[in-house]
Amino acid sequence: MTEPRTPGRRLALLLAAAVLPAAGLGALGAGPAAAAPADDVRLNEVVTTGSVNDSIELHNKGTATVDLSGWILRDSTSSKYTIAAGTTLAPGAFKAFDVHSSFGLGSSDSARLYLADGSTLVDSFSWTSHSDPSWSRCPDGTGAWGRSAALTLGAANDCAGSGGSGGTTTPVAWPGGSTVTTADGSDVFGSDLSGLQQEGGVMWAAQNSGKLWRLVPNGSGGWKPDTANGWGSGKALRFTGGTGTPDDEGVTLTGAGSAGGVYVSSERNADSSSTSRLSVLRYDVSGTGGTLTATREWNLTSDLPSTGSNAGLEGVTWVPDGYLTGAGFKDAATGAAYDPGHYAAHTGGVFFVGVEGTGTVYGYVLLEAGGFTKVATFSSGMAGVMELSWEPQAHRMWVVCDDTCSGQLRTFQVNSGGAFAPTAVYDRPAGMPNINNEGFTPAGADECTGGSKPVYWSDDSNTGGHALRRGSITC
Repeated sequence: MTEPRTPGRRLALLLAAAVLPAAGLGALGAGPAAAAPADDVRLNEVVTTGSVNDSIELHNKGTATVDLSGWILRDSTSSKYTIAAGTTLAPGAFKAFDVHSSFGLGSSDSARLYLADGSTLVDSFSWTSHSDPSWSRCPDGTGAWGRSAALTLGAANDCAGSGGSGGTTTPVAWPGGSTVTTADGSDVFGSDLSGLQQEGGVMWAAQNSGKLWRLVPNGSGGWKPDTANGWGSGKALRFTGGTGTPDDEGVTLTGAGSAGGVYVSSERNADSSSTSRLSVLRYDVSGTGGTLTATREWNLTSDLPSTGSNAGLEGVTWVPDGYLTGAGFKDAATGAAYDPGHYAAHTGGVFFVGVEGTGTVYGYVLLEAGGFTKVATFSSGMAGVMELSWEPQAHRMWVVCDDTCSGQLRTFQVNSGGAFAPTAVYDRPAGMPNINNEGFTPAGADECTGGSKPVYWSDDSNTGGHALRRGSITC
């Protein structure tokens, strides 16, 4: 992310699509429903103010996919937003729509859903004050309407402080030391340093300008560019075919380490910066040349809700199949326990990507042959996701926000229902200023000393001439 983010900025996010379920109406307003399967589609979340104002989410609480082509959303007036042809809503899915181009949702208003005939009312909800930040239904699709503490457009609602799927959303102090120090030389990287991934004595860092860095220890607890094999100034990245410049935001490795390729998440082609291109790309980093061309691209754009071109895939991390099967992870594509054998060759794990604009995390099986299947969707419970990082030692996924959320970090694990759910919400360390941290990675278990190990952040804004900072966390 190269543009500054301010709390009031409209993240041109979503939404021509996001998918999940809904049902009967709550206390503040309800309307008659049409016959099944339309009866299974319900208004589920409404946002009237903030960075994603004028957004309406639908939920399919039924067991069959519903074709929403031509269905109509209205406020309390005759103004209308017509859902695009070919739009469907799968069972249990959520889909959010940004309606501000057609009408605004006021402090005292209504959201109404009609069939394509324009006269059959499927569902409605009315309110008398702004959402602050979200009017949500709990349980999803069937429960009463109320104010939610978190935006969850495109995912399950944050019901009773559960983050929509069980767990906790109460912030606690950082689980480590309060001291934070710089971990790079002065003005080594400049701005736009984003995703981080530590691999033993190497740190991989993605920079938005289409560059990948290989860093090595600098002898004082920090990192410096590797000067061997052409890495001294980082290496330029290109899409497959050798053209285009990925706006790379996140970086991760599989169980094979960098020998199996370095994977980068990108939100657009910087050579066509107004168009989203939500991709995961793999690079062979074994050579000495100054430019790396992707050996594979998984372009997920058509499978994800639309976002602003600068509000797309920020973070990426890989979670091994062994953890997922052992924890009882449920595959959203099959509705059953996740079975790696159901898929062809796929690197032995699932890639999770985080969307900045919606704060939503998606899990994908990326096939070696180039195909993909979405197996998970969950809300981070935060206004945005800037980084994802799997910590093998603790079997937890870190989901990280930047100064938009005052540097908050959350951990997620698979719960008893087979879904990723929050296990802790942490404030940033006391010694960390509220800066534009877009990268995060804990050190490995081998660096634990006295019950503590290092953890690193990257600052996209290069505050004070430094892009890397080091803190500590309990092992």
